Amino acid sequence: MTVLDEIKRRRTFAIISHPDAGKTTLTEKLLLYGGAIHLAGSVKARKTSRYAVSDWMEIEKQRGISVTSSVLNFDYNGCRVNILDTPGHADFSEDTYRTLMAVDSAVMVIDVAKGVEAQTKKLFKVCSSRGIPIFTFVNKIDHFGKNPFDLMADIEDVLGIRSCPMNWPIGINGNYTGIFDRETEIAHLFIKDNAHGTKKLEVVSGKLTDEAITSRLDPDIISSLKDDLELLDEAGDPFDAQRVASGELTPMFFGSAMTNFGVEPFLKKFLELAPPPMERKTLEGSVSPENPAFSGFVFKIQANMDPKHHDRIAFMRICSGVFEKGMSVLHRQSGKMIRLSQPQQFLATERTTVEKAYPGDIIGIFDTGELGVGDTVCDKKHPVTFSDFPVFPPELFGRLSPVSSMKRKQFLRGVGQLAQEGAIQVYSQPYIMESFIIGAVGQLQFEVLKYRLQKEYNVDVRLEQLPYTTARWTENNTPPEDLVGIDNALVVYDVKKRPVYLLPNEWQAGWLIERNPKVKFLETPPIITVDE
Repeated sequence: MTVLDEIKRRRTFAIISHPDAGKTTLTEKLLLYGGAIHLAGSVKARKTSRYAVSDWMEIEKQRGISVTSSVLNFDYNGCRVNILDTPGHADFSEDTYRTLMAVDSAVMVIDVAKGVEAQTKKLFKVCSSRGIPIFTFVNKIDHFGKNPFDLMADIEDVLGIRSCPMNWPIGINGNYTGIFDRETEIAHLFIKDNAHGTKKLEVVSGKLTDEAITSRLDPDIISSLKDDLELLDEAGDPFDAQRVASGELTPMFFGSAMTNFGVEPFLKKFLELAPPPMERKTLEGSVSPENPAFSGFVFKIQANMDPKHHDRIAFMRICSGVFEKGMSVLHRQSGKMIRLSQPQQFLATERTTVEKAYPGDIIGIFDTGELGVGDTVCDKKHPVTFSDFPVFPPELFGRLSPVSSMKRKQFLRGVGQLAQEGAIQVYSQPYIMESFIIGAVGQLQFEVLKYRLQKEYNVDVRLEQLPYTTARWTENNTPPEDLVGIDNALVVYDVKKRPVYLLPNEWQAGWLIERNPKVKFLETPPIITVDE
């Protein structure tokens, strides 16, 4: 295959949803149908001690939630598929945001009974602002839920986007028996089994007039289906690739990830419609995936995927050129040449070494601490810089210290490594060495931090919540002695040694701004461009 062929067959996408809509389960079933795994374990199935392959962290297995973004790769129908399974929990929206910077499209999972939920709305906005095409998978249709037409109206009313059903459920709400593909006019009836979704589901397919279909369906159900299809043809939006690409239309699919109902038809059609790697904006212009000069950016850093070795993996999206194992590239932020060693691709904790990778691929690089989230690596002769990632302002703050002073070394290493992942923000105070101030977007981040320090670094910690809810930076890193009225602020310093002013509430922040009219205050750290 030529490099262009390799680029065209890449499909890199994220799966987004509200917690519990079935995102991780769908990820796993795509792997089952993609041939990457042979037996799927339900996230909830505690009795069999099987967990979702995309949830590798112990706390995820215990709670049945995703708190990290997993990267999973497999080949299917001539496509090279890179799936990023994102945390659904609102406390980890920053991790999700960064992950969405690395994809070309997104699959939005909606619970048939609940419709569009709060977190789905937030994540949709992120995709929309980035111009990412969105495909909708209506999940759990083996349970009673909203009428499909009501779900279409829900998507339009809440998200402001029109939907185009690519297939339609066959049967009665709560007891659907199959789906009808509108393009091919083929009905797919699913034969229920007792495998509880661990194996592929048997399917009977045919035209609505075929005996194999009519013998299994009540005439009333066929009549009702025809009425629905007629209404869709007359009043619904036709499929339009241009409108999908511009984010005005979402192709809609129905199924049940838990029982494998409709998963394979969705996977096939999605890979056919989803875009290959696209052009990427840089501070210097834009980079086409077909550009032969290598470029990529780090969108995630994960410490301790292998707890025995306390390793640190930088996840990198390749944007142009061909990656080759051991190549030396320019690290744009430091200006140094670095060697990209031990490149790997993943299926949860299982890893394979990568010799070559192409635009659209996500690879993990063994990192010694040189790389940071948002960093660019590129060909020295053709330097480019991908835009810095925005930082979410923390809303909760706490003082973190080790229970035993004997564990100070492990404590410092643990906090340092976990801060580099970007899940928490770490602040220091002058002359205070035995504790840090930690900022987080949500309470669950604090719990995960304590859990991981204990499990991965063997350090028990104290976390005392502080009465601050607001942080302010200044445009020119104004020192505290040059400000008036900071009596109610706690002055701390971020990892880049910039002063940060923590305040009890927005009112106090407003008061501080009023007292210092010549100073420009910021809710997030100033974005650093290359020239700095």
